[in-house]
Amino acid sequence: MSKSQFPMSNKIQNPKKYDLIERTSVFGENMIDFLKTIRKDEITKPLVNQCIRSATSIGANYMEADCAESKKDFRHKIGICKKESKETMHWMRMIARATDAKENCRILWKESQELTWIFSAIINKTDKNNEISKL
Repeated sequence: MSKSQFPMSNKIQNPKKYDLIERTSVFGENMIDFLKTIRKDEITKPLVNQCIRSATSIGANYMEADCAESKKDFRHKIGICKKESKETMHWMRMIARATDAKENCRILWKESQELTWIFSAIINKTDKNNEISKL
């Protein structure tokens, strides 16, 4: 499948600065669309199942973080988002190895990496703000 057959949303390529709800939702949707195209066999089926779980849980956990009951709860949920986005990077690497869809895997892997960096920055800022408030 070529890049043109699997277009990425403009929201992913050029998202609003703070619209992570939309960005994580579109990422999950793009993963669903992509993973539907993977031929299922003994090797790819477990990889696809794991990948869809981690990729779609990023947005779900971000939605929970957005409604967190405390700073501690927010930080915990963002930490889960980071872990799930890193896990998705792993599964995309395995799917790229097991299939001919390397270019699409690369595109989605890159978005997962960018989400990981965003969540890391949020965690670092949250931790830094907590240190300042303890002073």
